Amino acid sequence: MFEKLNIIEPIRKALVTEGYTTPTDIQAQVIPPLLEGKDLIGCAQTGTGKTAAFAIPILQTLYGEKVDTKGHKIIRSLILTPTRELAVQIGESFTAYGRYTGLKNLVIYGGVSQHQQTAGLKQGVDILVATPGRLLDLIDQKFVNLSHVRFFVLDEADRMLDMGFIVDVKKIITHLPEIRQTMLFSATMPLAISKLASSILTDPVTIAVTPISSTVDIIEQAVYFVGKKNKINLLIHLLKNQSIASALVFSRTKHGADKIIRDLGRAGIPAQAIHGNKSQGARQLALNNFKAKKTRILVATDIAARGIDVDELSHVINYDLPNISETYVHRIGRTGRAGLGGIALSFCDVDEKPFLEDIIKLISKPIPVIDDHPFVDDHPFPFSASDEPGANKVAFRQFHTGKVRPNKYFRRSR
Repeated sequence: MFEKLNIIEPIRKALVTEGYTTPTDIQAQVIPPLLEGKDLIGCAQTGTGKTAAFAIPILQTLYGEKVDTKGHKIIRSLILTPTRELAVQIGESFTAYGRYTGLKNLVIYGGVSQHQQTAGLKQGVDILVATPGRLLDLIDQKFVNLSHVRFFVLDEADRMLDMGFIVDVKKIITHLPEIRQTMLFSATMPLAISKLASSILTDPVTIAVTPISSTVDIIEQAVYFVGKKNKINLLIHLLKNQSIASALVFSRTKHGADKIIRDLGRAGIPAQAIHGNKSQGARQLALNNFKAKKTRILVATDIAARGIDVDELSHVINYDLPNISETYVHRIGRTGRAGLGGIALSFCDVDEKPFLEDIIKLISKPIPVIDDHPFVDDHPFPFSASDEPGANKVAFRQFHTGKVRPNKYFRRSR
């Protein structure tokens, strides 16, 4: 219970409104040291509740502080995150958890006019959620003053590295006061992020709620061996099964995502795409439609998918296997959230065999193979369906042939 974590009544009331009753593992472990004012490194997969883990202590501490600002709010907390979608999601979380505190947050990101964002900054904010590029622009234009920041959160640090933001992050840090509480969260901890953490944190507490490379246990995983030219045919074949309530399909490229949308449309399967070439308005519309279940299928690239937080997402489909095995962990973490089950399906052509081998090594568990589909690839692979647990193989076959209803196949962990 959140009461045992000494959460103040205004925030507990908001959590009840949001339907939160029991803290997740990372929340239970992270909130106490953060309330004690300690720096922290948090290693956790997506969907484990880490946004609330840092948002709740920040809101509680800011709420309890008496700051003489002559009636004008100043930026006392900065959350830095790699993508617009994730920034918006974090901002929504702060609004939800802090609705009874009187604290004000603002989200700023690129790709849109800065006018509304600068107007919000002029009105004053307590908590700023930002992407690196737009934040640096507004710092240079003197719209943002970070000299009063008490809390600095670097979220999705490994994605920052992948997207080339580390130089920008280091520039932003130079604008922060030396005395502050710093939190760094990352699903994986590559060497570059470890070095950055050691340079910006002071005697940090390290919390790892699950093995860094592990995948959520309640997510059922499977792989299809299929030739590159038949991937779209297999995808259409699967999506014609209406038992797939919602699916996030991952493409390696923006062009590939658009092509998938066109091919699905010709097959009579409506879908929308979200990637970096889309305008912010188009991306937000597609995401909102998907969240509202107006769109059953969303096709995304890895970077654009960061921040997609959809309740009861039933399927993640890796149309293209990622060439970085840690990315697989990020992708399938879109499902299996909030204790709900989910399915992660991957298409593997012969050229992607090394990627699959790396993924299996990383997660340290076998991935069941589905070989009873019309487009099976006959290329020799280093393992077969017979190598996997028979119960898993049968369950997947029953599900995809309609012999098991989704409500029987999906299950809650608590």
